[in-house]
Amino acid sequence: MREVIPSVVPEDRWQKELNHDDLTRYSRDEVISSYPGIYATMVNRIAHELYTLGVPLIPRIMTEHAHSVTGIDIHPGAKIGKYFFIDHGTGIVIGETAEIGEHAKIYQGVTLGALSTRGGQQLKGTKRHPTIEDDVTIYSGASILGGETVISEGVVIGGNAFVTKSVPEQTRVSAKMPELQFKRHESVEFQNGEFLNYEI
Repeated sequence: MREVIPSVVPEDRWQKELNHDDLTRYSRDEVISSYPGIYATMVNRIAHELYTLGVPLIPRIMTEHAHSVTGIDIHPGAKIGKYFFIDHGTGIVIGETAEIGEHAKIYQGVTLGALSTRGGQQLKGTKRHPTIEDDVTIYSGASILGGETVISEGVVIGGNAFVTKSVPEQTRVSAKMPELQFKRHESVEFQNGEFLNYEI
């Protein structure tokens, strides 16, 4: 098992990034044995090799089993580079023709999907899912859609962003903060001379 791990969790960079980002992690062994993203990625790497060899059915069974165990849905056709890291992972969807470079990191709820499936089976074999280049970070809830969409090197995609166009390198993308309103239905209370109705 240790021989499979380096392409998933690199030693030096892993130590630096996880020491900085993951305050709940205590050891490399804990990450390898208990993080769902590691399991889903390892299964996908094996399934992808079988997929590229044209083995029927088995690659999809493997990744769907990993999906049922981890909540992470990676199609065996997806091409994923070295040192890919998933944090948390629940709800991640990575489509068949997605391509991910090296040192990419994504969080829970991210979708790398198709922009439209209206073409049905005619779209089979065409690139329908985005390309993610090296050193990209995609935060929770972001959706990146379309086969012509390229997220270039060093880009950071903020949480809940909806991206359907390519993004140039070293760019930060964020969704505009929605307006939040808090209104009480019961009688309004006072606190320090102000109503407890909020509008942000």
